[in-house]
Amino acid sequence: MLVSSGPRFLFSLLVLLLLAGCNTFERRAKEKSAVFSALDPATQARLEARQIEVGDTQDMVYIALGAPDEKRDLVKPEGRTTTWVYSAYWQEYQGTRLVGYRRNVVYDAASKSYRVYHEPDYQPVYAPRMEDRVRITFQDGRVTVVEQAQRDDRGSGGAAIR
Repeated sequence: MLVSSGPRFLFSLLVLLLLAGCNTFERRAKEKSAVFSALDPATQARLEARQIEVGDTQDMVYIALGAPDEKRDLVKPEGRTTTWVYSAYWQEYQGTRLVGYRRNVVYDAASKSYRVYHEPDYQPVYAPRMEDRVRITFQDGRVTVVEQAQRDDRGSGGAAIR
């Protein structure tokens, strides 16, 4: 039987998780180095700042934003378009819910006995949420439309794709 050695095991696990989850601009630029090195310095800086413009290629968008959460194809008589969708995911707090009762046993020194009482057990409830933040449409391998979510200025907290 293999026994882990505490902090060393946790550190190794953390390093492994960080390496597995790295999806950085530098890694993507290195992955698509032929495309990235052919770009002028101003375009390289723009992509590093995660800014997409009409006319950019799919490789340029990938370098700037990474792999999309979803790809959608639309076929029309005029031709095929592909839309890359980048989404945000989070857990939204919904309140609490009674999940049962917790039994507590307390020693009563005065009566030299144990007393049992039950109290309600409430747990937080979260709902998974997803919102499209950026949609990028390509035609013939080039960006034709960039839709980006903008926060509603009226304070409602909603987002609109514009």
